[in-house]
Amino acid sequence: MAPKESLILYTRPDCHLCELAAAMLDAAGLAWRPADIESSADLEEEYGVRVPVVRRADTGRELDFPFDEEALTRFAVQ
Repeated sequence: MAPKESLILYTRPDCHLCELAAAMLDAAGLAWRPADIESSADLEEEYGVRVPVVRRADTGRELDFPFDEEALTRFAVQ
């Protein structure tokens, strides 16, 4: 399992796909924290049309949606 909050889920309010990605992270038992892109102009510019995106805090690698739980788990441990 990934270390505590080693994954960041870039999201925005009322985003159905973001909610789905969060549910997959929880179902996989992965530690993560949300980052609302609407809280920052820089985040909005970077992720505005890409959310949900999962980012590894340790490496900076990103996984753009669509993904499934299996792909998410592989991404988290590589």
